[in-house]
Amino acid sequence: MAVNLVNVEAVGKVYGTRALLDGVSLGVSEGDRIGVVGRNGDGKTTLVRMLAKLEEPDGGRVTHSGGLRLGVLTQHDSLDPAATVRHEVIGDLADHEWAGNAKIRDVLTGLFGGLDLPGFPQGLDTVIGPLSGGERRRIALAKLLIAEQDLIVLDEPTNHLDVEGIAWLARHLQARRSALVCVTHDRWFLDQVCTRMWDVQRGTVYEYEGGYSDYVFARAERERIAAVEEAKRQNLIRKELAWLRRGAPARTSKPRYRIEAANELIADVPPPRDASELMRFAGARLGKTVFDLEDVGIQAGPKVLLKHLTWQLGPGDRIGLVGVNGAGKTSLLRALDEAARTGGDAQPAAGRIVVGKTVRLAYLSQEVAELDADLRVLEAVQRVRDRVDLGRGREMTAGQLCERFGFAKEKQWTPVGDLSGGERRRLQLLRLLMDEPNVLFLDEPTNDLDIETLTQLEDLLDGWPGSLVVISHDRFFIERTTDRVYALLGDGALRMLPRGIEEYLERRQQMVEAAAPAPAAAQPSPSAPAAKARSAADARAAKKELQKIERQLDKISDRESALHSAMADHATDFEKVAELDAELRELAAERETLELRWLELAEDA
Repeated sequence: MAVNLVNVEAVGKVYGTRALLDGVSLGVSEGDRIGVVGRNGDGKTTLVRMLAKLEEPDGGRVTHSGGLRLGVLTQHDSLDPAATVRHEVIGDLADHEWAGNAKIRDVLTGLFGGLDLPGFPQGLDTVIGPLSGGERRRIALAKLLIAEQDLIVLDEPTNHLDVEGIAWLARHLQARRSALVCVTHDRWFLDQVCTRMWDVQRGTVYEYEGGYSDYVFARAERERIAAVEEAKRQNLIRKELAWLRRGAPARTSKPRYRIEAANELIADVPPPRDASELMRFAGARLGKTVFDLEDVGIQAGPKVLLKHLTWQLGPGDRIGLVGVNGAGKTSLLRALDEAARTGGDAQPAAGRIVVGKTVRLAYLSQEVAELDADLRVLEAVQRVRDRVDLGRGREMTAGQLCERFGFAKEKQWTPVGDLSGGERRRLQLLRLLMDEPNVLFLDEPTNDLDIETLTQLEDLLDGWPGSLVVISHDRFFIERTTDRVYALLGDGALRMLPRGIEEYLERRQQMVEAAAPAPAAAQPSPSAPAAKARSAADARAAKKELQKIERQLDKISDRESALHSAMADHATDFEKVAELDAELRELAAERETLELRWLELAEDA
């Protein structure tokens, strides 16, 4: 039986006149992998800080098991600025000791790209003080992961990591035995790592089984039964369900038959985007030419980032752009932006960029543009335009669009100077869309945005008729909003990847392996033929057991549906609801055991 590591009992926290958490009771046990989601400002960080005893609750209590080894990554590190990376991460270990430790080698390679820390001026002997916030955060994460813990609490661990770093971190956490509580807006990461979800909403925490995709299904079902959520929110979550169901396969950590249970929820929901209709609209707004690049070369100082690039961005193209840091992703967008702003007069160091005559480009850079701090939110948007045409006959006022981006009516009168970093990011994006561009460049648009705001942005972009280029380390956002992925691999070329980010990671792995020294030739195993014969027999046996488990799971699903209906019918009978809930928990435990066995057998089959 799993040991309970942390108990949160009737915890409350009030800031000013607002109850951030109200009577919350939760528990973390050995082996738990919990993802924490919710809107910015609803209390996710406060919850995990109280969980880790970094902050005291106003009411209730938090207890840790005796001798709990706890590791915490907060949004602000406590590294000694005068210390070196070596001192903070490796401590007093001699070189032969840490270099012989497989875990330390894996963490340094995964987070920094090599044991010599190639991105740091003096490698391991680099002093921490002058480093950027992103570099310091990676050092704090490395220090945490090298140590041994019973429970790891991570607050936004994927910030400042690229696609490869996020993929490595997911694999690393999957392989660890430590329990995990993780706050993040990266939905792909949640799907890969977490087996439970906590949804923090208006002072309450709702618990769900599974990763992010399973949480979307379960939350939609809960809201359908309870009928407590307004139509707008329901429509948004149904649209995301449609995307998860019809999008790339194997998003959910649960077996495919669980996804089929969501079919009736989304039967009447159209595909997220009508690609042919959007292309027709985009062609009408943009003409035939958007950007044509002919033999273009781009440099950053003496470094050549792109060479002999011939490429075309056409009307209605939706492009995801990925690549190693420093390969030229942002430089490429800046060159196109400069050419558009000057009507084609500003040209790169080599080659030529042709800009379409009807191009109206909006560029969301990584830097948040400064606005007059005394302006109200609504005034800052109305300075651009009072109404916006979203295409296909859809029109919204500045106030309506503000609400879509999480600025409720009272929030629209908040001075810009009082907004958080994430709120300013939202406001900047909102002002860009109000200007009715027909070409949109988004450079890391998901920074500081919570999941609910991301889904609303994705919903807006679904029907937006124009050309779109997105640079992002958020795999979910790229797959959700774009149709094709291009990569810069650091060799001066731009490549289209038909299989998207999975292909990018495979190519990067091949590059790393090609650069590594060749290992000694492995000796063939004398038992290989016998192993092959055994594997065929194992596969047949696995398929038979899989079919048996699926029948059992179907029965459990039917019983769970009946219990949910019964709970809705007896909502006012607390004794009956408690009885039904106990049976549900037993079924959930049985289902979890069967699902784990299903996943094990699926590999053999």
